[in-house]
Amino acid sequence: MQDSKAHANVFLIGLMGAGKTTVGRAVARRLSRPFFDSDHEIVARTGVHIPIIFEVEGEEGFRGRESSVIDELSQRSGIVMATGGGAVLRPENRDWLKSRGLVIYLRANPHELWLRTRRDKNRPLLQTEDPRARLEALYHERDPLYRECAHVVVDTGRPSINSLVNTVLMHLERAAIGSDCAS
Repeated sequence: MQDSKAHANVFLIGLMGAGKTTVGRAVARRLSRPFFDSDHEIVARTGVHIPIIFEVEGEEGFRGRESSVIDELSQRSGIVMATGGGAVLRPENRDWLKSRGLVIYLRANPHELWLRTRRDKNRPLLQTEDPRARLEALYHERDPLYRECAHVVVDTGRPSINSLVNTVLMHLERAAIGSDCAS
């Protein structure tokens, strides 16, 4: 059990702008593990940017692609994966993530998220009249789902990326995940 836990997957969830990709990449580097971002995988596989997928297939079409990628990647062993912010909307995604690895919810308040994402045109759900209000609504809708799925909640607040990475690694060490290579 200890040995299998040491090679368990690590999944990062949270709203757009929470730092999942940045923190996930750094955690993977420190653990010498492969890193995947489910959104980047969708783009790589389709050759199309996410806003185009939303435009052509709608959110439901995108969510189907996302579920397929999450199912496939989460069956691997010893990876670090950042999911898209809406991955938790589908119950099967929450089940796969929770049962196939340690899920870390990077929680940030909507104001911080707005500050981080306000100039990003690659976020289809924020291309509205009031992106700040949209982030508030998404936070209230998804926070309970993130908490349901997460084994650990890490408040991102204002610490440096390095500080967040160290916090995540500390939680992984407590869970005996990656402890053989986190030094």
